[in-house]
Amino acid sequence: MSDQYPESFREFQQQLHSFVAERDWSQFHTPKNLAMALAGEVGELVEHFQWLSNEASDSLPVGKLAEVRRELADIQIYTLLLANRLELDLAAAVRDKIAENEAKYPPDRAFGRSDKYTDL
Repeated sequence: MSDQYPESFREFQQQLHSFVAERDWSQFHTPKNLAMALAGEVGELVEHFQWLSNEASDSLPVGKLAEVRRELADIQIYTLLLANRLELDLAAAVRDKIAENEAKYPPDRAFGRSDKYTDL
């Protein structure tokens, strides 16, 4: 993992806010539209893995990996824009969700298992 992740997403949100404001795009960035755009980008990401074996999906060629990288960036951008539009602290939400998952999936019951927490 990279050590270059920001403590919070504020830096990216500010950069995106400026980008959107300079183009007067906030009028189009309703929660509905942003969620739909996000779903579309996730679909584009999925296309890169469709029909691949598990092994092939784990060892993408450099060019394909670069395309996946761009799709992940698009997904992150739309996620940040949506969180900003809804005035949500995404960094706090991620921290909260990790804590929730840690409680649902304790290592002594979840280790090496892919079951849903209700089935552990």
